[in-house]
Amino acid sequence: MPRSNRRLEAAVALFFVVAIVVVGGVALNVFLNIAPPVHTDPAAVPASMGTASAERYAGAVEKTRSLSRALLVQENLPGLSLAVAVDGKIVWAEGFGYASVERRAPVTPSTRFRAGSVSKTLTAAAVALLYDRGRIDLDAPVQTYVPAYPQKQWTVTTRQLLGDIAGVHRLRGENNNNDNVPRGNCTSLAQALQIFSVEPLAFEPGTRYRYSTYGWILLSAVVESAAAKSFATFMADEIFQPLGMNRTALEGTPSDADTVSFYGTKRSFGVDQGVTDAAEENYSCFFGAGGFFSTPSDLVRLGSAMLKPGLLKPETIALFQTPLQLKSGASTGFALGWKVDDIQLAGRPVRVLRHRARLFGGTTSLSIFPELGLVVAAMSNENDDTVDPFALQVAETFK
Repeated sequence: MPRSNRRLEAAVALFFVVAIVVVGGVALNVFLNIAPPVHTDPAAVPASMGTASAERYAGAVEKTRSLSRALLVQENLPGLSLAVAVDGKIVWAEGFGYASVERRAPVTPSTRFRAGSVSKTLTAAAVALLYDRGRIDLDAPVQTYVPAYPQKQWTVTTRQLLGDIAGVHRLRGENNNNDNVPRGNCTSLAQALQIFSVEPLAFEPGTRYRYSTYGWILLSAVVESAAAKSFATFMADEIFQPLGMNRTALEGTPSDADTVSFYGTKRSFGVDQGVTDAAEENYSCFFGAGGFFSTPSDLVRLGSAMLKPGLLKPETIALFQTPLQLKSGASTGFALGWKVDDIQLAGRPVRVLRHRARLFGGTTSLSIFPELGLVVAAMSNENDDTVDPFALQVAETFK
């Protein structure tokens, strides 16, 4: 065999040896960095129950407790908190797992999570209350309340903002269908508005539905102006205090020790390596679009207020739960702050108003079943796509 061929064969062999070593090293590194599961035995998952149910719901509670513990093990969730209200009364609330894995601090029903975009339902309630009081005209140009927001190529109204059909976005790139996340630290709504106020509308209002973050920041400014007091103060005084939502507050308010740490799932080369700390994020610029901390118990209090007159007039409740229509006549399936669906529950179609959020280090789900008088909320301190379907499973158990 010629010497050149022998050299080629040796080089090829060396290449494969090196490749095997490298691949083996990567595989070993991935394997060695797999974190142990947070929970391994459903029976050993810590739990802290707050509200205890009446005898009527004892069976539903026991079944849901078992399912919740199993979910934490199956999905490797650090923590989970749930609350169920029926006919305006919380019949069950319980926390499972850890608010902090490192400190082994348990989740309790009063432990606060980030609400993410479910915050929009709280902001919608504020707009509805001001509408009830004659302080907001839903169809007036938004500049009536927020003159700092420049005139655009089309008129934008509060109703369109509430229905996510206003075209208020901050997009980058021709095919970018999602808002850029508001970054930085905002101490006022004026600062938050500066992030996007110069942006043109992404489409003519009323012609398309597109989930919007910035539209709800603008709505927060509408509330602040119409209320003639700061957004945070109005929410605390007129929404949270009357409803007993004493564990709900905006990011940037004084810190609270009973607030979860935030986690994500670390993956390397397609391999799930377990729970890891989520990237540090600041939600202070979100305001009513996603800036609230809350608990499932507080969220079902808000949801229960959307079922019968009290905080709001009955006609306002109906208005805010009616899906909007586009100029084409097509329904958006989204009302004023709520996604409206018909789902199968216990083998029959049931109307549900919902909002859900997956965010950095958390998941939140809130569902209202008006015909059943039922409200279910679930929150976790990990971004996980099983929490929202699980909340519907809980609803079926308590139907």
